Amino acid sequence: MDFDVIIIGGSYAGLSAALTLGRATRNVLVIDAGKPCNRQTPHSHNFLTHDGDKPAAISKAAKAEVLKYPTVRFLERKAITTKQIDGGFSIGVESAESFTARKILLAMGLKDVLPDIKGLAECWAISAVHCPYCHGYEIRNEKIGLLMNGEHAFEMAKNLHLWNKDLTILTNGKSLLTAEQTEKLKAKSITIIEDEIIELVHVNGYLEDVVFKNGEKLALKAIYVKSDVEQHVNFDEQLGFELTDLKTIKVDGQQQSTAKGVYAAGDCATLFRSLSIITAAGTMAAVAMNKEIISEDF
Repeated sequence: MDFDVIIIGGSYAGLSAALTLGRATRNVLVIDAGKPCNRQTPHSHNFLTHDGDKPAAISKAAKAEVLKYPTVRFLERKAITTKQIDGGFSIGVESAESFTARKILLAMGLKDVLPDIKGLAECWAISAVHCPYCHGYEIRNEKIGLLMNGEHAFEMAKNLHLWNKDLTILTNGKSLLTAEQTEKLKAKSITIIEDEIIELVHVNGYLEDVVFKNGEKLALKAIYVKSDVEQHVNFDEQLGFELTDLKTIKVDGQQQSTAKGVYAAGDCATLFRSLSIITAAGTMAAVAMNKEIISEDF
């Protein structure tokens, strides 16, 4: 085998795992396409010692730390194929190269699939956000929208009411909220608008107005969005592991997937996309993989 472990994805979970494995003197290859899901995010929050830092700066410092360990190598490519071979796995990258390893860690994040609304992609992770624990403090007490519907809209509005009292739910079509939910929301002065949205007007990703199909506009400081997600590559079909109903990789408490020797950490294995949670998951996966290799060799 070329490596003990190949890590697909070189962001926080992958780097955390690479650090742990490098300190265990394992030969590791980190394959990363260089397109993290938070590349538009101006600042990272709720991560001890790095609150307010730029995500790219955190990654740069982390990579420098990992590269101090001589058994860790980085490859700036996109991994596109994986297959099980005798004693491990073979991973192919877009340059047609291939590498082998005894274990695989999938840490390549998730692809956000956003509603087809003009301007939304440009606002994503800047003023169109998904998590109050990551972004809520900076936009507290502002006029905020929720681009979502049904049960998820109700629960998010209930949570966001801690940070923002001026809330508007934008269902972008017929409301799926129950009569009881609607009554509770109105009792908290939370507005519900069912009109179809055609555009988010913004300046460099910072939201100014929501434009509706009927021509009306609503000025908002920011908007919370429920995006759909999908895996970047169909590794589940290639390796035979299971996905959850939420389209994340199904893992156990040690980050092992349902396919032996295949581990997953970070966004691809959870929708709780907090840097602290993701980083810890990478460490857990690395320890579990190293322990499995030790047991096989002892």
